[in-house]
Amino acid sequence: MSTTIIDEALDLLCANYIFPAKATEAAAAIRARRAAGEYDGLDEEILAARLTADLAEVCADKHLRVRIRDADLHDVLTHDEMAAAYREGLRHANYGIARVERLDGNVGYLDLRQVAEASMGGRAIAAAMELIAHTAALIIDLRKNRGGAPNGVTFWTSYLFRDDETHLNDIYDGPSGRTRQFWSLAYLPGARYPDAPVFVLTSDVTFSAGEEFCYNLQALGRATLIGQTTRGGAHPTQFFPITPTVEITVPMARSVNPVTGGNWEGTGVVPDIEVPAAEAFGLAYRRALEHVLTTPAPASVLAEARAALAGPEA
Repeated sequence: MSTTIIDEALDLLCANYIFPAKATEAAAAIRARRAAGEYDGLDEEILAARLTADLAEVCADKHLRVRIRDADLHDVLTHDEMAAAYREGLRHANYGIARVERLDGNVGYLDLRQVAEASMGGRAIAAAMELIAHTAALIIDLRKNRGGAPNGVTFWTSYLFRDDETHLNDIYDGPSGRTRQFWSLAYLPGARYPDAPVFVLTSDVTFSAGEEFCYNLQALGRATLIGQTTRGGAHPTQFFPITPTVEITVPMARSVNPVTGGNWEGTGVVPDIEVPAAEAFGLAYRRALEHVLTTPAPASVLAEARAALAGPEA
């Protein structure tokens, strides 16, 4: 069984990885280790971890992983079955939106754990943005965000710009050799949020599409990032089942930011204000409340902001 897993993993790697030369080098190294008996007698979980570590030794790519599949995916093997499981998972996760509310002082707060495909999560995203549309500042909490879909990043962040003239990101696709541009959208359901300050919270868990969210806004000067340097994965991937219980995720593309010309692969996104992740919300909330006090808000809102500033959270 281990031979089948290794052979299939390496075939998928060499056929799809965004950096073909690295794929060939990594495959040769793993075949040499197999010939030396290094994978003999390993169960699936240990084998998957070893293969992931050995791939990282050559490729240093945090999206490139061999791993055990979730138990509820063991019978999900075809493309259509995987798409259906993804849709169902998004629905149960509320399309990544864990919490949305108006905080005291008229500050909006979004706790976003996953970036959903825009075609699936668009209505939920629009509803969340409608709830914070009239706030004076916005905190977007990505400290537990582990990624998602690039077009979901485009949908979310388009709300933070006035029109469709903001170039957000490019993604180079290895198999086709094409580069796709991502721009802010011309139409969005509900009101935009183009002017009020935005604070984005980060941690060393923030990953992939969550990092793109951060990186794009930082590069465009549209948000202040507060927290820890993110995990460092900038290569969109595809999942391939090897067996009902083992899969490989292979990066097939790479992000190219139109402002910086680079991305966050391996380095992570460095916040504008670096503090422990647990302290990021308090600092962002204080900054947001201080901004509210500079606005011509109603007296009741200003009083609320002053009271919140005096409280423990800020």
